[in-house]
Amino acid sequence: MRTRRTKVSGSRAVYHCMTRTVNGERLFQDREKEILRKMLWQVAEFSGVEILTYCIMSNHFHVLVRVFDGQEVSDRELMRRYQILYPKPTKYQEASAVQMAKTLEAGGEDAEIIRRKLRARMGDVSEFMKAVKQRFSVWYNRSHQRYGTLWAERFKSVLVEGKGNPLQTMAAYIDLNSVRAGIVEDPKDYRFCGYAEAVAGDQKAQEGLVRVWRDYLGQRQSGEAAVSGALKSHRLLIFGKRAAESGLPEMTRQQALKVLEQEDGCLSKHAILRCRVRYFTDGAIFGSKEFVRGFVGAWQMEKGRKHPPKVNALRGADWGDLSVINGLKRQVFG
Repeated sequence: MRTRRTKVSGSRAVYHCMTRTVNGERLFQDREKEILRKMLWQVAEFSGVEILTYCIMSNHFHVLVRVFDGQEVSDRELMRRYQILYPKPTKYQEASAVQMAKTLEAGGEDAEIIRRKLRARMGDVSEFMKAVKQRFSVWYNRSHQRYGTLWAERFKSVLVEGKGNPLQTMAAYIDLNSVRAGIVEDPKDYRFCGYAEAVAGDQKAQEGLVRVWRDYLGQRQSGEAAVSGALKSHRLLIFGKRAAESGLPEMTRQQALKVLEQEDGCLSKHAILRCRVRYFTDGAIFGSKEFVRGFVGAWQMEKGRKHPPKVNALRGADWGDLSVINGLKRQVFG
Protein backbone atom coordinates (compact mmCIF):
# COMPACT_ATOMS: atom_id res chain seq x y z
CA MET A 1 0.00 0.00 0.00
CA ARG A 2 3.00 2.26 0.19
CA THR A 3 4.85 4.05 -2.54
CA ARG A 4 8.14 5.88 -2.46
CA ARG A 5 7.84 9.61 -2.82
CA THR A 6 10.07 12.63 -3.11
CA LYS A 7 10.04 14.66 0.07
CA VAL A 8 10.05 18.42 0.48
CA SER A 9 12.68 19.79 2.82
CA GLY A 10 10.89 21.97 5.30
CA SER A 11 7.61 21.83 7.12
CA ARG A 12 5.03 21.72 4.30
CA ALA A 13 4.46 19.59 1.23
CA VAL A 14 1.45 19.05 -1.03
CA TYR A 15 0.75 15.67 -2.63
CA HIS A 16 -1.83 14.47 -5.11
CA CYS A 17 -2.54 10.84 -4.21
CA MET A 18 -4.62 8.41 -6.24
CA THR A 19 -5.41 4.74 -5.68
CA ARG A 20 -7.57 2.16 -7.45
CA THR A 21 -9.44 -0.99 -6.52
CA VAL A 22 -8.03 -4.37 -7.52
CA ASN A 23 -8.44 -4.84 -11.28
CA GLY A 24 -10.27 -1.51 -11.38
CA GLU A 25 -13.52 -3.15 -10.25
CA ARG A 26 -16.38 -0.65 -9.87
CA LEU A 27 -17.31 -1.53 -6.31
CA PHE A 28 -18.44 1.77 -4.83
CA GLN A 29 -22.02 2.97 -4.90
CA ASP A 30 -23.23 6.06 -3.03
CA ARG A 31 -23.18 4.34 0.37
CA GLU A 32 -19.57 3.21 -0.03
CA LYS A 33 -18.51 6.62 -1.35
CA GLU A 34 -20.11 8.32 1.64
CA ILE A 35 -18.32 6.07 4.13
CA LEU A 36 -15.00 6.64 2.35
CA ARG A 37 -15.63 10.39 2.28
CA LYS A 38 -16.13 10.46 6.04
CA MET A 39 -13.03 8.31 6.61
CA LEU A 40 -10.89 10.67 4.52
CA TRP A 41 -11.79 13.63 6.72
CA GLN A 42 -11.55 11.54 9.90
CA VAL A 43 -8.09 10.13 9.20
CA ALA A 44 -6.86 13.52 7.95
CA GLU A 45 -7.71 15.09 11.30
CA PHE A 46 -5.95 12.29 13.17
CA SER A 47 -2.90 12.49 10.90
CA GLY A 48 -2.65 16.26 11.04
CA VAL A 49 -2.83 16.65 7.25
CA GLU A 50 -5.07 19.11 5.43
CA ILE A 51 -7.36 17.96 2.66
CA LEU A 52 -7.44 20.68 -0.01
CA THR A 53 -9.83 18.77 -2.26
CA TYR A 54 -10.70 15.18 -3.22
CA CYS A 55 -12.89 13.12 -5.52
CA ILE A 56 -14.26 9.60 -4.93
CA MET A 57 -15.26 7.52 -7.95
CA SER A 58 -16.66 4.00 -8.29
CA ASN A 59 -13.24 2.32 -8.50
CA HIS A 60 -10.70 4.88 -7.29
CA PHE A 61 -10.25 8.10 -5.39
CA HIS A 62 -8.06 11.19 -5.58
CA VAL A 63 -7.04 13.40 -2.67
CA LEU A 64 -4.92 16.57 -2.60
CA VAL A 65 -3.32 16.98 0.82
CA ARG A 66 -0.94 19.37 2.52
CA VAL A 67 1.37 17.57 4.95
CA PHE A 68 3.12 19.23 7.87
CA ASP A 69 6.31 17.48 8.97
CA GLY A 70 7.80 17.76 12.44
CA GLN A 71 4.66 18.90 14.23
CA GLU A 72 4.83 19.36 17.96
CA VAL A 73 1.78 17.57 19.33
CA SER A 74 0.88 17.77 23.01
CA ASP A 75 -0.34 14.75 24.98
CA ARG A 76 -3.82 16.24 25.12
CA GLU A 77 -3.83 16.69 21.34
CA LEU A 78 -2.53 13.13 20.84
CA MET A 79 -5.46 11.78 22.82
CA ARG A 80 -7.95 14.01 21.03
CA ARG A 81 -6.73 12.78 17.65
CA TYR A 82 -6.66 9.16 18.80
CA GLN A 83 -10.27 9.36 19.92
CA ILE A 84 -11.26 10.83 16.54
CA LEU A 85 -10.51 7.44 15.02
CA TYR A 86 -12.98 5.81 17.40
CA PRO A 87 -16.01 8.14 17.70
CA LYS A 88 -18.09 5.13 18.84
CA PRO A 89 -15.52 3.01 20.68
CA THR A 90 -16.05 -0.53 21.83
CA LYS A 91 -15.60 -1.23 25.55
CA TYR A 92 -12.08 -2.46 24.81
CA GLN A 93 -11.17 0.66 22.79
CA GLU A 94 -12.64 2.92 25.47
CA ALA A 95 -10.69 1.16 28.23
CA SER A 96 -7.54 1.29 26.08
CA ALA A 97 -7.91 5.06 25.59
CA VAL A 98 -8.38 5.60 29.33
CA GLN A 99 -5.26 3.57 30.10
CA MET A 100 -3.30 5.38 27.41
CA ALA A 101 -4.23 8.76 28.89
CA LYS A 102 -3.13 7.60 32.36
CA THR A 103 0.21 6.36 31.01
CA LEU A 104 0.87 9.65 29.23
CA GLU A 105 0.02 11.60 32.36
CA ALA A 106 2.37 9.44 34.46
CA GLY A 107 5.26 10.00 32.07
CA GLY A 108 8.34 7.82 31.83
CA GLU A 109 9.51 5.35 29.21
CA ASP A 110 6.08 3.79 28.57
CA ALA A 111 4.62 7.23 27.88
CA GLU A 112 7.41 8.03 25.45
CA ILE A 113 6.79 4.79 23.55
CA ILE A 114 3.13 5.73 23.11
CA ARG A 115 4.08 9.21 21.90
CA ARG A 116 6.54 7.84 19.36
CA LYS A 117 4.04 5.31 18.00
CA LEU A 118 1.26 7.86 17.60
CA ARG A 119 3.46 10.61 16.17
CA ALA A 120 4.95 8.17 13.65
CA ARG A 121 1.47 7.89 12.13
CA MET A 122 1.12 11.66 11.77
CA GLY A 123 2.56 14.14 9.31
CA ASP A 124 3.26 11.47 6.68
CA VAL A 125 1.30 11.05 3.45
CA SER A 126 2.08 7.32 3.21
CA GLU A 127 0.76 6.70 6.73
CA PHE A 128 -2.33 8.77 5.91
CA MET A 129 -3.09 6.75 2.78
CA LYS A 130 -2.30 3.48 4.53
CA ALA A 131 -4.73 4.28 7.35
CA VAL A 132 -7.54 5.32 4.98
CA LYS A 133 -7.16 2.25 2.78
CA GLN A 134 -6.88 -0.21 5.67
CA ARG A 135 -9.83 1.19 7.63
CA PHE A 136 -12.06 1.29 4.57
CA SER A 137 -11.02 -2.23 3.51
CA VAL A 138 -12.02 -3.60 6.91
CA TRP A 139 -15.40 -1.85 6.75
CA TYR A 140 -16.05 -2.83 3.12
CA ASN A 141 -15.16 -6.51 3.50
CA ARG A 142 -17.19 -6.81 6.69
CA SER A 143 -20.20 -5.06 5.15
CA HIS A 144 -20.15 -7.12 1.95
CA GLN A 145 -19.11 -10.51 3.39
CA ARG A 146 -15.98 -10.22 1.31
CA TYR A 147 -12.42 -11.46 1.87
CA GLY A 148 -9.07 -10.48 0.42
CA THR A 149 -7.41 -7.36 -0.90
CA LEU A 150 -9.60 -4.45 -1.90
CA TRP A 151 -7.01 -2.05 -3.30
CA ALA A 152 -4.36 -2.39 -5.97
CA GLU A 153 -0.94 -2.73 -4.34
CA ARG A 154 0.36 0.80 -4.69
CA PHE A 155 -1.02 4.31 -4.63
CA LYS A 156 0.38 6.97 -6.92
CA SER A 157 1.60 10.25 -5.52
CA VAL A 158 2.74 13.43 -7.24
CA LEU A 159 4.57 16.16 -5.36
CA VAL A 160 2.79 19.44 -6.16
CA GLU A 161 4.05 22.98 -5.77
CA GLY A 162 1.88 24.25 -2.96
CA LYS A 163 0.84 27.60 -4.33
CA GLY A 164 -0.41 29.49 -7.36
CA ASN A 165 -1.10 28.01 -10.78
CA PRO A 166 0.20 24.46 -10.06
CA LEU A 167 -1.95 24.01 -6.96
CA GLN A 168 -5.05 25.59 -8.51
CA THR A 169 -4.77 23.56 -11.72
CA MET A 170 -4.28 20.28 -9.85
CA ALA A 171 -7.28 20.98 -7.62
CA ALA A 172 -9.49 21.75 -10.63
CA TYR A 173 -8.37 18.57 -12.40
CA ILE A 174 -9.29 16.46 -9.36
CA ASP A 175 -12.71 18.09 -8.96
CA LEU A 176 -13.49 17.48 -12.64
CA ASN A 177 -13.21 13.67 -12.39
CA SER A 178 -16.97 13.19 -12.41
CA VAL A 179 -17.32 15.42 -15.49
CA ARG A 180 -14.67 13.45 -17.39
CA ALA A 181 -16.51 10.24 -16.46
CA GLY A 182 -19.76 11.62 -17.87
CA ILE A 183 -21.61 11.39 -14.54
CA VAL A 184 -22.45 15.11 -14.31
CA GLU A 185 -21.88 18.21 -16.42
CA ASP A 186 -21.03 20.37 -13.42
CA PRO A 187 -18.83 19.13 -10.53
CA LYS A 188 -20.98 21.01 -8.02
CA ASP A 189 -23.64 18.35 -8.70
CA TYR A 190 -21.36 15.47 -7.72
CA ARG A 191 -21.52 15.27 -3.95
CA PHE A 192 -18.35 13.20 -3.49
CA CYS A 193 -15.79 15.87 -4.34
CA GLY A 194 -14.29 18.80 -2.48
CA TYR A 195 -15.76 21.48 -4.74
CA ALA A 196 -19.32 20.19 -4.32
CA GLU A 197 -18.90 20.05 -0.55
CA ALA A 198 -17.57 23.61 -0.55
CA VAL A 199 -20.51 24.84 -2.65
CA ALA A 200 -22.88 23.05 -0.25
CA GLY A 201 -21.37 25.02 2.66
CA ASP A 202 -19.12 22.46 4.36
CA GLN A 203 -16.61 24.47 6.40
CA LYS A 204 -13.63 22.12 6.03
CA ALA A 205 -14.08 21.84 2.27
CA GLN A 206 -14.37 25.61 2.00
CA GLU A 207 -11.20 26.07 4.05
CA GLY A 208 -9.37 23.71 1.68
CA LEU A 209 -10.50 25.65 -1.38
CA VAL A 210 -9.54 28.96 0.21
CA ARG A 211 -6.02 27.60 0.84
CA VAL A 212 -5.78 26.56 -2.81
CA TRP A 213 -6.60 30.12 -3.91
CA ARG A 214 -4.98 32.05 -1.04
CA ASP A 215 -2.04 33.33 -3.10
CA TYR A 216 -4.40 34.62 -5.79
CA LEU A 217 -6.84 36.19 -3.34
CA GLY A 218 -4.10 37.63 -1.14
CA GLN A 219 -4.62 38.68 2.45
CA ARG A 220 -7.23 41.26 1.50
CA GLN A 221 -10.03 38.71 1.75
CA SER A 222 -11.05 36.63 4.75
CA GLY A 223 -14.12 34.88 6.12
CA GLU A 224 -17.12 34.75 3.79
CA ALA A 225 -15.43 37.03 1.27
CA ALA A 226 -12.50 34.59 0.95
CA VAL A 227 -14.85 31.63 0.49
CA SER A 228 -16.86 33.50 -2.15
CA GLY A 229 -13.67 34.56 -3.93
CA ALA A 230 -12.24 31.02 -3.90
CA LEU A 231 -15.47 29.49 -5.23
CA LYS A 232 -15.70 32.09 -7.99
CA SER A 233 -12.04 31.69 -8.99
CA HIS A 234 -12.26 27.88 -8.98
CA ARG A 235 -15.36 27.94 -11.15
CA LEU A 236 -13.74 30.35 -13.59
CA LEU A 237 -10.80 27.96 -13.98
CA ILE A 238 -13.17 25.02 -14.50
CA PHE A 239 -15.54 26.69 -16.98
CA GLY A 240 -13.60 29.61 -18.46
CA LYS A 241 -15.76 32.42 -19.83
CA ARG A 242 -18.89 30.33 -19.25
CA ALA A 243 -18.32 30.16 -15.49
CA ALA A 244 -21.75 31.65 -14.81
CA GLU A 245 -23.40 28.74 -16.60
CA SER A 246 -23.61 25.07 -15.77
CA GLY A 247 -22.81 22.36 -18.28
CA LEU A 248 -19.90 21.68 -20.59
CA PRO A 249 -17.89 24.44 -22.28
CA GLU A 250 -18.00 25.09 -26.03
CA MET A 251 -15.71 22.15 -26.81
CA THR A 252 -16.61 18.59 -25.87
CA ARG A 253 -14.04 16.09 -24.67
CA GLN A 254 -14.08 14.28 -28.03
CA GLN A 255 -13.46 17.51 -29.90
CA ALA A 256 -10.65 18.39 -27.50
CA LEU A 257 -8.91 15.06 -28.11
CA LYS A 258 -9.19 15.61 -31.87
CA VAL A 259 -7.39 18.95 -31.53
CA LEU A 260 -4.68 17.34 -29.39
CA GLU A 261 -4.08 14.69 -32.05
CA GLN A 262 -3.09 17.42 -34.49
CA GLU A 263 0.53 18.52 -34.62
CA ASP A 264 1.14 21.18 -31.98
CA GLY A 265 -2.53 21.05 -31.04
CA CYS A 266 -3.28 23.52 -28.24
CA LEU A 267 -6.40 23.97 -26.11
CA SER A 268 -7.63 26.37 -23.49
CA LYS A 269 -6.99 25.15 -19.97
CA HIS A 270 -10.66 24.69 -19.04
CA ALA A 271 -11.10 22.53 -22.17
CA ILE A 272 -8.07 20.31 -21.66
CA LEU A 273 -8.96 19.69 -18.01
CA ARG A 274 -11.90 17.66 -19.33
CA CYS A 275 -9.45 15.21 -20.89
CA ARG A 276 -7.51 12.55 -19.04
CA VAL A 277 -4.08 14.12 -18.61
CA ARG A 278 -1.48 11.76 -17.17
CA TYR A 279 0.78 14.61 -16.09
CA PHE A 280 -1.48 14.96 -13.04
CA THR A 281 -1.10 11.34 -11.94
CA ASP A 282 2.24 10.25 -13.42
CA GLY A 283 4.28 13.44 -13.68
CA ALA A 284 6.11 12.71 -10.37
CA ILE A 285 6.91 16.38 -9.61
CA PHE A 286 4.40 19.03 -10.70
CA GLY A 287 4.95 22.77 -10.57
CA SER A 288 6.85 25.69 -12.04
CA LYS A 289 10.16 25.04 -13.82
CA GLU A 290 12.04 26.42 -10.84
CA PHE A 291 10.16 24.21 -8.39
CA VAL A 292 10.61 21.03 -10.43
CA ARG A 293 14.28 21.79 -11.09
CA GLY A 294 14.82 21.96 -7.35
CA PHE A 295 13.93 18.26 -7.02
CA VAL A 296 15.88 16.87 -9.96
CA GLY A 297 18.74 15.66 -7.75
CA ALA A 298 16.51 14.07 -5.12
CA TRP A 299 14.41 12.30 -7.76
CA GLN A 300 17.54 11.04 -9.55
CA MET A 301 18.89 9.53 -6.31
CA GLU A 302 15.52 8.04 -5.39
CA LYS A 303 15.18 6.30 -8.77
CA GLY A 304 18.86 5.32 -8.98
CA ARG A 305 19.32 7.02 -12.36
CA LYS A 306 22.79 7.68 -13.78
CA HIS A 307 21.81 10.92 -15.44
CA PRO A 308 19.68 13.76 -14.07
CA PRO A 309 16.18 13.95 -15.62
CA LYS A 310 14.99 16.80 -17.77
CA VAL A 311 12.44 19.33 -16.63
CA ASN A 312 9.59 18.90 -19.12
CA ALA A 313 7.10 21.64 -19.95
CA LEU A 314 3.49 20.46 -20.21
CA ARG A 315 2.10 20.16 -23.74
CA GLY A 316 -1.35 20.59 -25.23
CA ALA A 317 -2.59 23.81 -23.62
CA ASP A 318 -1.59 27.22 -22.36
CA TRP A 319 -0.39 25.84 -19.02
CA GLY A 320 1.70 28.84 -18.06
CA ASP A 321 4.97 27.77 -16.44
CA LEU A 322 3.82 24.26 -15.50
CA SER A 323 6.41 21.49 -15.75
CA VAL A 324 6.92 17.88 -14.65
CA ILE A 325 9.77 15.41 -14.23
CA ASN A 326 8.14 12.62 -16.25
CA GLY A 327 7.66 13.96 -19.77
CA LEU A 328 5.27 11.14 -20.79
CA LYS A 329 5.94 11.41 -24.50
CA ARG A 330 3.34 8.75 -25.32
CA GLN A 331 -0.33 8.63 -24.33
CA VAL A 332 -0.32 11.83 -22.32
CA PHE A 333 -3.99 12.43 -23.14
CA GLY A 334 -6.80 9.90 -23.18
